[in-house]
Amino acid sequence: MRIKIFRNTGFLLLLILVISCGTKNKKNIETFPDYGKVIAFPGAEGFGRFATGGRGGEIYHVTNLKDSGKGSLRDAVSQSNRFIVFDVAGIIELKSALLFSSNITVAAQTAPGDGVVLYGNQVSFSGQSNIVCRYLRVRLGIQGPEGRDAAGIADNGRNMIFDHMSVTWGQDENFSINSESARDITIQNSIIGQGLQNHSCGGLIQTSIEHGVTLYRNLYIDNKTRNPKVKGLNQFVNNVIYNWGNGAAYNMGGNSKRASLTTIEDNYFIVGPALNWQNVRQEDNSIQVEKVSISPTKPFIGGNELFSTYCKQNYYDFDKNGTLNGVEIIPENNLEHFESTPAFLNTRPNIFPEITQQMNATDTYHWIVAHGGASLPVRDEVDHYLIDELTSLGEKGTIIQNEQDTQQFSLGGPGRIKTAEKPLDSDNDGMPDAFEEQYGLDKTNASDASKIADNGYTNIENYTFILETKLN
Repeated sequence: MRIKIFRNTGFLLLLILVISCGTKNKKNIETFPDYGKVIAFPGAEGFGRFATGGRGGEIYHVTNLKDSGKGSLRDAVSQSNRFIVFDVAGIIELKSALLFSSNITVAAQTAPGDGVVLYGNQVSFSGQSNIVCRYLRVRLGIQGPEGRDAAGIADNGRNMIFDHMSVTWGQDENFSINSESARDITIQNSIIGQGLQNHSCGGLIQTSIEHGVTLYRNLYIDNKTRNPKVKGLNQFVNNVIYNWGNGAAYNMGGNSKRASLTTIEDNYFIVGPALNWQNVRQEDNSIQVEKVSISPTKPFIGGNELFSTYCKQNYYDFDKNGTLNGVEIIPENNLEHFESTPAFLNTRPNIFPEITQQMNATDTYHWIVAHGGASLPVRDEVDHYLIDELTSLGEKGTIIQNEQDTQQFSLGGPGRIKTAEKPLDSDNDGMPDAFEEQYGLDKTNASDASKIADNGYTNIENYTFILETKLN
């Protein structure tokens, strides 16, 4: 009898142990957050927020830094329906323009080390649709093709969102959307800077009045003009414009005869040193590159009765004293900050999507200092340099002609990008084993990367979102 009781007791103890272990394991498995309505990614804003990119498509690994061939970024974007992750870090030297296909997600925050830089040629999204591009650095440079934008859409792009980009050293514009048929596009949380002389421009953002573009929480820095130049349907919210030149900060369509409808809210215009590297003819008739002081324009130039704008809560810091102490630009009271007079609106038109994370201009400045640009895996040396200029609040900043000339730009190019090994990923599905174990996925089954989780996003999308928690 005692033996029977002992055996039963032993069985019960074993059963309790098994149950408790199972409960403990379940407690250790985390679930993905509920981000609410499914959009491009949590935090996506504006006209391009519903892009899906390569959601559910092939997981493509960039495995090398070559310009072309299997495992290259060029090969990755050459076909539609791909979700692109990076197994390598470093500088990809582009020998020709990089042309995107439709239905693509680029998740450059998945790169190890310091991430990736595209250097030496332009990146084009023209004629494509449904693109999500995040944490990518595009740097054209003096050796790139003459007269080209660093990045842009010149024909019929639609349904795209560009987030945490860093786009510099364009020879024409840095980042342009210049097509009447382009629509439903957002550029957000990005750095657009150092357009090269003698055509140093932030970008042309020119569509039609029916087709919308959102520019949200970006830094335009060290561009002589077009920060940006806007036509069509445009939402310009929570941006910082620093150290523009004698061309323009925000250009209201350049007195275009075409109608525009815009909103300009909670932006900060901060005057910098306005020192410009340019060709100067000498007494002996030779040409020398010299640093010349220029007079920056007013915050707003251009604009006429066809340029309608809801312009509120924008600030202008013009004293270059190292302190953020701008004055509010109130159109009714501060027309001296406008070169001409557009049609001011008293209410925001309903056609503009709500910016769910909209903040005041001062908070915008501090957010960009902390998080703007391609800040994952880490900021590179170029972005650190630009943020250092910004935080000088008027004491640092130059408009350059050649990024390789260390007299003009001390880094002399894209800087150093540290490499590192990618995390262990047994099934090569783009999600590290440790992540899959943490969230109860199968590290031996690659197909689970594209499966939809309970929150409506794919598992690999959720992995990229978890990477971003370090920004918060």
